[in-house]
Amino acid sequence: MITKDTFGNVGLGLRREMLDDVLSAPPTTVDFYEVAPENWMTLGGKFAAQFARLTEQHNFVCHGLSLSLGSCDALDTKFIAELKVFFDQHDIKCYSEHLSYCSGNGHMYDLMPIPFTEEAVLHTAKRIAEVQNRLERRIAVENVSYYAAPGQEMSEIDFTLAVLQEADCDLLLDVNNIYVNSINHGYDAEAFLAALPSERIAYGHIAGHYVEAQDLLIDTHGAEVCDPVWQLLQKAYNIHGVFPTLLERDFNLPPMNELLTEVEQIHQAQLLHQNEQRGIA
Repeated sequence: MITKDTFGNVGLGLRREMLDDVLSAPPTTVDFYEVAPENWMTLGGKFAAQFARLTEQHNFVCHGLSLSLGSCDALDTKFIAELKVFFDQHDIKCYSEHLSYCSGNGHMYDLMPIPFTEEAVLHTAKRIAEVQNRLERRIAVENVSYYAAPGQEMSEIDFTLAVLQEADCDLLLDVNNIYVNSINHGYDAEAFLAALPSERIAYGHIAGHYVEAQDLLIDTHGAEVCDPVWQLLQKAYNIHGVFPTLLERDFNLPPMNELLTEVEQIHQAQLLHQNEQRGIA
């Protein structure tokens, strides 16, 4: 498990639109930043120089988009080698990827659900283990939102636990994805949380979603975090203790001060749990 001492308590997903704000007035409430390596590792010129300045001054983690852990296509070993260089160059504290796939005879540009089967567990875990060996570091896999479960033979939680155990990897705990899936697929979000292994949680995500219908939520990362997700984050801390938690916002970006208001809510949720543990009202 990666502890908070590795990179801090509270993070923010960094987008290029935020660069000027972060460089000119780094928010004191943000302990670490997260980027998708695919969006930064090939940049040159001004953006590359700005990114290097930031990684010299702040803690960074990476959350990948294209490793396609569940695919039947061969792993892109050249890409993995490039990731390793990038991580070493910028002292990346943790690398996470989605427990999904995005390729099959070509890139699909979407995160597709891995079938919840024993065969898929073994296949995906073997690929995760190979990635860890090639990178010479543990990685974390994220529980993902999904809207269909083709070929399902086991529950989402049983599949997730089996992959973590078989691959011996860490978990990126996405609280919003648990909430979204619990509504869309009709399961108990708190029970799902409680079944996760605390010792494997590297860090967490919290984000907003879109309400398509009462029983259909779409994971968009394009809105404010809603009250039920904040409440579920508090339950996550009650179950697992405080873990590093990052605010994701991918589009419909508000001004920085509005993002930092939500960052402060993460701080307050962590403080509330810590005070409750100490018996402070």
